[in-house]
Amino acid sequence: MNPPKPAPPPAILRPQVNWRNLYFYRKADVLYQLTVAFCRRFLPKHGDRTVDQMVQAARSGKQNIVEGFADGVASAEMELKLLNVGRASFRELREDYADFLKARALPVWDAAHPRYAALLDFCRTRNDLADYAPLFDRSDAESLANLALSLCHMTDRLMTAYMEKRAEDFAENGGIRERMTAVRLGRRQTQHEEIAALQAEVASLREENARLKQALQEKTQAPRPV
Repeated sequence: MNPPKPAPPPAILRPQVNWRNLYFYRKADVLYQLTVAFCRRFLPKHGDRTVDQMVQAARSGKQNIVEGFADGVASAEMELKLLNVGRASFRELREDYADFLKARALPVWDAAHPRYAALLDFCRTRNDLADYAPLFDRSDAESLANLALSLCHMTDRLMTAYMEKRAEDFAENGGIRERMTAVRLGRRQTQHEEIAALQAEVASLREENARLKQALQEKTQAPRPV
């Protein structure tokens, strides 16, 4: 009977995460497009560095999610670092929207605002650009800025929860160094098992050869019939 095959070694590279399906990436995509439209409508086209800063912060948040998951195939540490950069970019963007409202004496909506509950429900239940795009050109500055603030808060919380989960997984299972070590050890174990199987087969063949020699010798030495 053939010996059981050894278990395959662990994969060195992690499976690629489809970030486009994640809620925080989809909200990040909305935030970037919303910010471009917001700056176009409500900020000066020239001479205001805030436009570049806000658009760049929104883009950085989204792109670092993409880059983080791409690098995360090999390095969980790099994934977490890039996601944290993206999260920091959204926090910077959130501050820009808050400053915009404050500078114009416009309110930041809270639980006491009559439209706050509906805004939160809208942001919680919708993740796709198609749901938000119609608002970009018809909402006033106050409404659009508060929409962006809510999306920044939610994206931050979702990213934080994901990063905490990934950090726990990293602490428990390690990263690429640990996976490479496991593969090397697995390969060595496989080689040892293959060598042991070959040695056992050689020993069996030697025993069979000795038995055949003995049988041949006994047949040769047996007295011939008269």
